[in-house]
Amino acid sequence: MFRPFSYVQQWISISSCRNYSKIGIIGAPFDKGQRKEGAALGPSFLRQAGLVKHLEGIGCDVHDFGDIDFQPSQEDETVKNVRNMKNVIAFNEKLSQKVSKIINEGRMCLTLGGDHSIGVGTVHGHLKAQPETSLLWVDAHADINTPATSNSGNAHGMPLSFHIKELTEYQPELPGFQWHSPMISARNIAFIGLRDVEPYERLIIEKLGMCALSMEEVHGIGIKEAVKYALSRIDPRNTRHLHVSFDIDALDPLEAPSTGTPVRGGLTLREGTELLRSVHRTGRLSAVDIVEVNPLLGSASDLKITLDAARHLAAAAAGYYPGGWAPKGITDIPQS
Repeated sequence: MFRPFSYVQQWISISSCRNYSKIGIIGAPFDKGQRKEGAALGPSFLRQAGLVKHLEGIGCDVHDFGDIDFQPSQEDETVKNVRNMKNVIAFNEKLSQKVSKIINEGRMCLTLGGDHSIGVGTVHGHLKAQPETSLLWVDAHADINTPATSNSGNAHGMPLSFHIKELTEYQPELPGFQWHSPMISARNIAFIGLRDVEPYERLIIEKLGMCALSMEEVHGIGIKEAVKYALSRIDPRNTRHLHVSFDIDALDPLEAPSTGTPVRGGLTLREGTELLRSVHRTGRLSAVDIVEVNPLLGSASDLKITLDAARHLAAAAAGYYPGGWAPKGITDIPQS
């Protein structure tokens, strides 16, 4: 449909403003939050696929801080229905400290996972650095089980529940987890892209009155309106810092097949990049997680598609405008 010229001009003006990001990248090579090996290889494969070089190529000031140095225990056990509890807690403590450091240096923290249990560390580290932060959880799954409601005991299905103040009384005391405390209210969290939510997760979402946009709502109102609505719910005054935790399985499996728990009917890559660009345009995006890329799943072609999708998501989070940029500092067309 044709749009009025004034609208198009306004949109281009907003979209094409130069706003190169200062980005700090941290790799979180951890896959003990679920049962499939391979997600720990995500950071190295994403770098090899040119993600860092791509961000530098579009004008970002990038500092790659490397990976979290962690040697997992091979004799970990399930404690209070949290599988590999000691590894999950110890890894995320280190990750939280690094995320805080990067944000305090004035950089947007881009964390490359790893399974989504690393959301325990990324969100906690962000909230330590910037307590007034709201969270967008972009995922096919809600990841809001408590240890008591989880059927699997997999920590990648629980990270969000550990952060929410209103769920404090429902959490067990876990050994070694004293460094962590819930620091965000449910009213400052929104889901986008849901399509595989467990019954107790739905109960928690409804009891806490959380903003939860499934793919039905996204398709009904469109991704731009979905993001606009979610932000209005979790940051109504447009004053809070923002964190986007993006599970690659939020995308449809046709867009990102190499992941551990794919669900049909997800976001297109265009919708995923538009979501991240929209949040970047607020000027308040401080941290992004890209998680659950698993190089050991699928064919070589599947992996290439998935890594390419992740690269585009990272660029969108950095503010990349697909309409292109004029050369920086140059106003004249060269003569032959």
